[in-house]
Amino acid sequence: MVFALSLLLSCVLGAAGQGAAGGAGDKSGLRPDGQPRTAVPTRAVGGAGVLTRALPGVDAVIEQAINEKQIPGAVLIVGRDGQVIYRKAYGLRALEPRREAMTLDTVFDLASLTKVIATTTAVMQLVERGEVRLNDPVAKYLPEFAQNGKDDITVRQLLTHFSGLEPDLDLKSPWEGKETAYRMAFAETPQQAPGSGFVYSDINFIVLGALVERVSGETLDAYAERHIFAPLKMMRTRFVPPTAPRAGWIEKIAPTQYDENEHMLWGVVHDPTARRMGGVAGQAGLFSTGDDLAKFAQALLNGGDGILSSLTVEKMTRPEQPPSAPVLRGFGWDIDSPLSSNRGDLLPVGGYGHTGWTGTSMWIDATTQTYIILLTNAVHPRGGNAIALRSKVATAVAAELALTTGEKEALRWESITGYNEALSAARHVSVRNGSVKNGIDVLEEHGFDVLQVAGGKKKIGVVTNQTGVDLEGRRTIDVLAGAAGVSLEAIFSPEHGVTGTLDTLKVGDSKDAATGVPVYSVYGGTDAARRPAAEVMKSLDAVVIDIQDAGVRFYTYETTVGYFLEAAAAAGVEVIVLDRPDPITGSFVQGPVADAGRESFTNYWTVPVRHGMTMGELAKMFNVERNINAKLTVVPMEGWQRGDWFDSTGLAWVNPSPNLRSVTAAGLYPGVALIEGTNVSVGRGTETPFELVGAPWMKGRELAAYLNGRGIAGVRFVPVTFTPSAAVYNGQKCEGVNLVLTERNALDAPELGVELATALQKLYPANFKIGRITELLVNSAAFDGLMAGRDPRRIAQDWQEELQKFQVVRQKYLIYK
Repeated sequence: MVFALSLLLSCVLGAAGQGAAGGAGDKSGLRPDGQPRTAVPTRAVGGAGVLTRALPGVDAVIEQAINEKQIPGAVLIVGRDGQVIYRKAYGLRALEPRREAMTLDTVFDLASLTKVIATTTAVMQLVERGEVRLNDPVAKYLPEFAQNGKDDITVRQLLTHFSGLEPDLDLKSPWEGKETAYRMAFAETPQQAPGSGFVYSDINFIVLGALVERVSGETLDAYAERHIFAPLKMMRTRFVPPTAPRAGWIEKIAPTQYDENEHMLWGVVHDPTARRMGGVAGQAGLFSTGDDLAKFAQALLNGGDGILSSLTVEKMTRPEQPPSAPVLRGFGWDIDSPLSSNRGDLLPVGGYGHTGWTGTSMWIDATTQTYIILLTNAVHPRGGNAIALRSKVATAVAAELALTTGEKEALRWESITGYNEALSAARHVSVRNGSVKNGIDVLEEHGFDVLQVAGGKKKIGVVTNQTGVDLEGRRTIDVLAGAAGVSLEAIFSPEHGVTGTLDTLKVGDSKDAATGVPVYSVYGGTDAARRPAAEVMKSLDAVVIDIQDAGVRFYTYETTVGYFLEAAAAAGVEVIVLDRPDPITGSFVQGPVADAGRESFTNYWTVPVRHGMTMGELAKMFNVERNINAKLTVVPMEGWQRGDWFDSTGLAWVNPSPNLRSVTAAGLYPGVALIEGTNVSVGRGTETPFELVGAPWMKGRELAAYLNGRGIAGVRFVPVTFTPSAAVYNGQKCEGVNLVLTERNALDAPELGVELATALQKLYPANFKIGRITELLVNSAAFDGLMAGRDPRRIAQDWQEELQKFQVVRQKYLIYK
C-alpha cells in the first residue's frame, strides 16, 4: 500500500537541497534579496541538519492564502532522509487583539492532531506491552462502556472510526469535567451498526483517552509526557500550557478564536469538548511547535525511535479498517478518505497523515522518508479553515518535482486506474473492458506444445464439463480430440456431469456422443466415487484439467482437482491445468480459514471461504502444501488481471453449475451458500438462486429491516415472497429477502453469510436450525461465536489473523501479479 509519494517526492526533495527559514527573530536561510545563502547548514530539529533552498511555488501558495485572509500565517517544515530540508515561517500568528509576527518557534493548538500524536501512540504502546488487545471489546477495559448496545465495539473500531458512535458529545446542555465527559461517552448509543461504516468521531478518542488512563493508571497528559514527549525531547509539546507571563509559553502561542463569551482563546484549547474537560482529552488539547512535530515524524520514519517498535509503526500506519470499506484508515492515522486533503491532488495513496480543525496538518511517507508539516491558526480570529490550503501546498510541492516519463506513467496507473490487491478504496475502478484468453486458447495458439512427445502420441484424459470451451465456443473435448500428437483416451466428469445440468448424486459413466470417448464420472455419494479409478489413470500419460471454478472453498471442483493431483502422483501421470479466471476476482481474500483436520469433499484444504485464486494457482498450492508432488504444469491465461470480475474479461458466461447463473449470483454465493445447509431456501427452484433467502416461518419485512439496519456494505435487502419449485420448501410459499448487490467490491460475502445466520438466529430462534452451517463454515471459532450470539463483525475480525497467515502462503503460488 505504500505507493508513490516516493516517486513524486524523491525527485524534488532529494534535489531540494537548501530549505529556507524566515519570520521574525529566526536565522534566515535566505539573503535579503531572497536568494539562498551559502552558509553551512545549521543544526536544528533533533540534531538533524537543516538544508536550505527556496521552493517559490510553495511560498507563493501560502503567501496568497495570507493575502486573501484565509490564514493569518503559517509554519511549514519539510523533512527527508533524516534532515529538515525546508523550514519557514510566514505572515502573522496573531491579528487580534494585537498583531504578532509568526516565528518558527510558535506554539500551535494542534486540535485533532492530538489523536495521533498522543492518544494513538499511547494506545499502541499499551498494545505492545500486551496490556491492550486491538480486537478486544472496549468493555473489557472499561466495563461501563458496554451499556446501550456497545458491548461488542472493539478497540480497533474506535481507532479506525468504525464504531458507529456520534461525531461528538452533546454540547447543547451545560456540563463540565472530564469524568462527566467519560460518563456521557460511556452512555452513548451507536447511531449505526458498529463496523458498518466510517464516521469520524471525537467520542472514539475520548473513550480511548479514558482507556489509556484506566489501563496505565496515569492521566493522559502525564502518560504522554513520560512515555512520548520526554523520550523524544519534545520540550515544547504539552496539554494545558502555562498562561502566566514569563512562563515561556503564552508569549509564543498562536491564538485561535473568540469563544462564546467573546474571549480570545490564547493558550486555551479551541475544541469546546476538550475545553469543558479541562483541556486534557484524547481527541484534542495538545499544543506543540513545528520543530517538535518534526521530531515526532522523524521518530516514526526511524521505526519508532524507542517509543514504538518498527512493527508497531508499520501496523499502525497501514490500512486497518474493514477490508471492503471505501476509505483507508490506519490506527488513528488517515491514509485515503474524504479527510485526506493534506495529501493534495497529485500525491497518490501510500503515506499517512492527519489534520486538525484549527488549521494544522502532517503527512508522512515511509518509502521516501519524507514528511510535510503545515501549521496554521486558520480559525483566527473569527473562524476559517485551511482545507484548501493544505491541498494546494501538497500539490505545489508535487508540481515542482521533475518527474521522468516513466515515473509519471507509473503514478498514473497507481493513483487513477490500478486495481488494489486486497482493498476497495473510493478511487479504484471496479470494471474494465478486458480481452482474456483462457488456458485452452493459449494452448491452441502454441500448437499444443505441452502435450507433445517425441515419436508418438501422448495419451491423455481430460477433466471438464460444459464450461470447457475456447473463444470460438468449441468444446475442449473436441479441440483435444482433434489435436495433433494427442490421443484423447478418457473424459472425467465432475459434479453435475459433463454437461453441467445434473443436480443429483447419481451421475454415472457414459460415452461422449461426438468423439466416442468414454466418460468416467468422478462424482457420487462415496469418497471412492469422487476419485478417478487407478487403472484408468495408469493407462494415461497425462490428465488435462479445464473447468471453470466459482472462487469459493466449498465448490467441489476444487477438491476434484486435488483428488486428481493425488491420483496422478500415485500413477506417475502428469497433470496439466488449463487456467480460467476466478469469476469473483483474484483480489479479495475473505472469510474464515478452514480448521485443520476437517478435510472433506467441500473442504480440500485449509483455505478461506473466498480465496482469490484461480484453479491453476490452487493446484500449485495444493501440490506443494499438501506434499502431493505430482508433475504439474499450468497453462496460464493471457490478459487477466487480479481485479477482474468475470464481466471484465470479455469471455462468455457459462453456468459453472445449474444454479450459479450470473456474475451477481457468483458474487453473493460465498455468503448465501454458507447457510444453504440449514433449513432455509436460498432460491434453488427459482429464477434467481443465491439472490434469495426465505422460509415459510420468516417475515420478509422484519428480516429486511433488521439486515438493512446492520448497514452491511455492498448489499441491500428487499422483502419478497416466493415459492421454490425444487430443494428446500419445494412448493411452499416462503417469505424472505431478495439480496440486491449494490457495490460488489465493498461486499465481504463470507461475513454476509455470518450476518444472515445471526439475523435468523436472533429473529427466529425457535425455527432456525443453525447447526449444519458448520459443514461449510468449517471453523470452530466462528461457529462458537455464532452460537454465543457475538456480533458478526467481531466474529469476522477474529478470523483476520489466520486469514493474514494464509495470504503469506497464498502469495507464493500466485501466477498473475
